[in-house]
Amino acid sequence: MAWLFTIICLFGLAATLYAETQHPGQRRLPKMVASTAFVGVALAVGALDTTFGTIMVVGLTLSWLGDLSLTYNGRGRFVAGLAAFLAGHVAYVIAFFDRGVDDSLWLFAAAVAGAAVAVGSWLMPTVPAELRAPVIAYIAAISLMAAAAGSTNTMDADWRIPVGAIAFYVSDIFVARDRFAAPGLINRYMGLPLYFGGQLLLAWAAGG
Repeated sequence: MAWLFTIICLFGLAATLYAETQHPGQRRLPKMVASTAFVGVALAVGALDTTFGTIMVVGLTLSWLGDLSLTYNGRGRFVAGLAAFLAGHVAYVIAFFDRGVDDSLWLFAAAVAGAAVAVGSWLMPTVPAELRAPVIAYIAAISLMAAAAGSTNTMDADWRIPVGAIAFYVSDIFVARDRFAAPGLINRYMGLPLYFGGQLLLAWAAGG
């Protein structure tokens, strides 16, 4: 069943990319099909059988809510989506700490902090003043998520966790670029596959 959901997610992704090009007003349905499918993957691999997996399902579900919000136009919807994804990243961090992190957390945190400062320096001049605080909070949350993902992988190697987290991290850079710096379809062509690919890896990893 998990593979069926994976295939559905990939078809939903393909349909979303097609809609972005040909019918932008019709992207909500395929995108939400894809998002629902990655939650389905986690459930199908038995994520709810463990505390780690259960918290991962919470994070995936919050991402689903974020996806839904971002299919609507308007600053309010964008902020709602940002809040849902931020909460989702916090859930992932809690899940990774539940799984176990080691002292390499500080090494990963230092590396990710450098990337976060670079991204923030590039992005902040283009972000409206009223959105700077939530955007900074979001950058901090996703950076901590990436660092925790790297350090939990060294405890009990599962490549899907750091690769999925990094893919998610990079996909968000394209979301920010599209929203604030350089709007264009290229951001979605690059960001959406990274996003759904990352979420699928995390969903599979949620089952242990």
